Amino acid sequence: MRTTTGWQADGPAAALRRTPLKRRDLRPDDLAIRIDYCGVCHSDLHALRDHDSAAGPLVPGHEFTGVVTETGPAVAGFAAGDRVAVGNIVDSCGECPMCRAGQENFCHAFPTLTYGGTDRRDGSTTLGGFSREYVVRDRFAYPLPPGLDPAAAAPLLCAGVTVWEPLHALGVGPGSRVAVAGLGGLGHLAVKMAVALGATTSVISRSPGKADDARRLGAHAFVLSTDPIHLARARDGFDVVIDTISTPHDLGPYLRLVALDGTLSHLGHLGPVTVETMDLLVGRKKLSSAGSGGRPATAAMLDFCAANGITAEIELLPSARVHEALDRLRRNDVRYRFVLDMSDLDGAAPPEPHA
Repeated sequence: MRTTTGWQADGPAAALRRTPLKRRDLRPDDLAIRIDYCGVCHSDLHALRDHDSAAGPLVPGHEFTGVVTETGPAVAGFAAGDRVAVGNIVDSCGECPMCRAGQENFCHAFPTLTYGGTDRRDGSTTLGGFSREYVVRDRFAYPLPPGLDPAAAAPLLCAGVTVWEPLHALGVGPGSRVAVAGLGGLGHLAVKMAVALGATTSVISRSPGKADDARRLGAHAFVLSTDPIHLARARDGFDVVIDTISTPHDLGPYLRLVALDGTLSHLGHLGPVTVETMDLLVGRKKLSSAGSGGRPATAAMLDFCAANGITAEIELLPSARVHEALDRLRRNDVRYRFVLDMSDLDGAAPPEPHA
């Protein structure tokens, strides 16, 4: 086994502590990656909140960039020194119809997640990217294109591909009218991508203060969701509405903004929803969702972002300030994604941060 250092929680609501971590010895098709930058996602908050100590330790983090330090003997596409990126899926069955279609994110046997997943070969629990090293199957690592800042690119591997998947699947391009509901970690990347795809893009938000940011990111219009006049003017106005709002909310007002035969793609909140059939019926509207992306979509998303200069708007913190990042994320006090610099895990441990 290999030893590295990371941030681990041992039970529900437990503080993360800096500790040695074990990584597997390299299999023939594995890469060892020195993690340089790891994004902080709402999924990390949920995992820490719900963690059962009986399931063993939890190391969050599933969107990271780094450098290959070693390769297994069967690896042909990577070499030591290559810049790479890894997202929230690190393996799949490879045999079901979804995997054969390049949609490993929908694997019928469920994909192996970067943390809290079950390794398909030895049954161990995967430990995530809040650490200095990760060992991953080469098929689920992606070359990081030149020109992409590795810190600002880290959130592309979760937030980025999550919004890319519906934008691409729904055929967004020149002539499309797109609205993005919620201007956070997912939403700001959805705006950048929709604009780069050539769509006329609007932002829907309950916060008037987001209007300037929306336009800075390239949005053509802003809809204040708390203003009935704004909503009435925008009714039936969008071919695609990308809903990135992370808290439970009524879908009705957003479905009413969808045009004839258009689609509301519900991405932010993954819990149960209630829908009035009439909100779908009037206009033959569709309600869809998406999650992460398969290997081809993830690679295409990275190439698209490199070609169009798209990265996340980030606040970069040393990993020792992980509790500050989690607390501020819980309060939505970030524009628009925290990224941890993992280089401070080298050498002696500093004093433990306060939770």
